[in-house]
Amino acid sequence: MSDFLSVLTPNTNLTVSDVDGLGPGTSTGLDTGDLRRKYNFGDRVSEVAISQDPFFRFLSKVSKKPVDDPQFKWAEKRPSFHKRYAYAMGHYVNGVIDPHDSEIDKAGGGAATAAGDVIELAYATDYKASGLIQNVYGSSTSEVTVGGTGTRPTFFLPGQLIKIPVGAVNTSGPGTPTDYHIARINTAVNDDQTGNMGTDNDNMEVVKVNATIVHFAANSANELTGFKNNAGWDTDSSVGSDTVYDQAIAGTLEGYRTYVVGTAFAEGTGYPETWKDQPYSTNMGLTQIWKTSMAMTNTARATSLKYDSNEWARIWKEKLVEHKWDLETSLLFGSQYEDSNSGIQYTQGAVDYVSQYGNQFSLSISTKTADDFLDDMSNYLDPRYNQSNATIFFCNTAVYNWLHKLGGYFKNNLEISSNFRSDLAMTGKKKVFGVDISTFSTPYGDMNVARNIHLDGTNIKMIGINMKNCAWRPLVGNGINRDTSVYVGVQTLENSGVDRRVDLILTEGGMEWQMAESHAIWT
Repeated sequence: MSDFLSVLTPNTNLTVSDVDGLGPGTSTGLDTGDLRRKYNFGDRVSEVAISQDPFFRFLSKVSKKPVDDPQFKWAEKRPSFHKRYAYAMGHYVNGVIDPHDSEIDKAGGGAATAAGDVIELAYATDYKASGLIQNVYGSSTSEVTVGGTGTRPTFFLPGQLIKIPVGAVNTSGPGTPTDYHIARINTAVNDDQTGNMGTDNDNMEVVKVNATIVHFAANSANELTGFKNNAGWDTDSSVGSDTVYDQAIAGTLEGYRTYVVGTAFAEGTGYPETWKDQPYSTNMGLTQIWKTSMAMTNTARATSLKYDSNEWARIWKEKLVEHKWDLETSLLFGSQYEDSNSGIQYTQGAVDYVSQYGNQFSLSISTKTADDFLDDMSNYLDPRYNQSNATIFFCNTAVYNWLHKLGGYFKNNLEISSNFRSDLAMTGKKKVFGVDISTFSTPYGDMNVARNIHLDGTNIKMIGINMKNCAWRPLVGNGINRDTSVYVGVQTLENSGVDRRVDLILTEGGMEWQMAESHAIWT
């Protein structure tokens, strides 16, 4: 740290070429207080107290993107190739959806029993057509209900083949999928049903699909599985409700989804219809201004003390650590807000963002098992909605120890004696950008875990941050760089007549957060 802090020692001779703050020069007698230059520490402040501030360290090294507006926007893009699915809400009886009878009926009446039968089903889905914004596990803040406003499944087209999950008769609740029908779509039209879908879903956005069965389930199962029961849609207490953000994709939702599985056309036919997705959504962030000052009378500066003779230089080193500490804690615990009265802006912190919009899990080290934790990882890293695995897991001391004890137990007690391999095992330690990282092997890839002491004493046990989907955005524009800078001599005896010196550290920047589904928090 002393290599770049030495420039702050008073009475150092500098040349004009030394304005980058790299060290003393020899050709002038200008005192740093007289020179009053700004020293840009934006690329080096992260070198201070690396182990104390690991999140800001990673941001500075891999996710730093300058911005030229204190109120900035960005676009998020979510792919649609895996989102051509919907849930069967029921079948049509005399043109009206029957959500109470789960047996698939033919369009002309009576149960469908074989290939060639024509059926009519009502389909709804659980993500927004605009932006392809979906539910995030455990997060009710951004909940998308099945059939909610803007969720209509517009991708159903004539000629498509769809796979319909079916199961045995179950009159007491959602059926369990045991097989599937394949059907070819004849027509697909918008059809909003009002008043007959249960009290929770009076205005559900659905598509009426008329299709011909081309493969009938071998075991003759003919009950729609999914979000309905014989009582209709009147409860939010079970899978039979329109609320699905708290359901696992692999463990529950997949078994109830009808997917497009291809197309089929006759020889010599024309081109089919098409559909257009809208994969983009936008969001915005705010920059925040951090200031740390150092003031001392010239009498105190001139006094030589025991141990550290130059008190001014000693305290300046601590002030840089203090400033970076403030950045780390703000970027962890801050909340985005603009105070119209004072004009002060606050940027979005990781904990506030992820606890509202990211994946939500619980972790009690006294009861959490390795199997429970792997279930969490399965939900979090499901490739059907979280495509990127560039996550750093920051945890408090207790969880850091828990993970090492768990991984170490298998390695020390089972692997040696029985060639047994654990699904959650510690495989090594390394330094990444100077931060100590422990690597744990799981079936869903390696976990890179860093201890973050700022989480100690909070309810946050661990937070998983995808470094590809967040960024530190220092304000830089019109030749002015507001990244972390030291302003030397903002007040001196020479420029103010006051017998003291004041220096200032200032940072202006903000956080950008994207893809809430790629971040997770354990409380």
